[in-house]
Amino acid sequence: MSKTLAIATGLLIATSASAFAHTPTHADIEAREQRQLGAIEQGRQDGSITWSEGLKLRAEQKRIKQVEEAYEADGHVSVGERRNLRALQDQARQDIVSEKSDGWHRPRWLPRWGR
Repeated sequence: MSKTLAIATGLLIATSASAFAHTPTHADIEAREQRQLGAIEQGRQDGSITWSEGLKLRAEQKRIKQVEEAYEADGHVSVGERRNLRALQDQARQDIVSEKSDGWHRPRWLPRWGR
């Protein structure tokens, strides 16, 4: 009986650990936001993201940050809220990639201006 209990406990721990491995923590969300802001800045530096595209992408990042702060206001971010944040960040990443590869570029001879 105790051997069966030990096996069941081991299986429970293994399955719950894998479930928690896929839920993003606050640090994961923050790191992803920083990577996305870095990708936007890198695109602005190399000209693959124009000034107006950069404004739009940064505004999207700001909206995601506001949603995150609203979710954290009660001190707990639920699994559904994390899933929503991940979906918003997935969409933002797609938007960054799309803007970088859309063919609109700042001419190399034109100096970079704005944020």
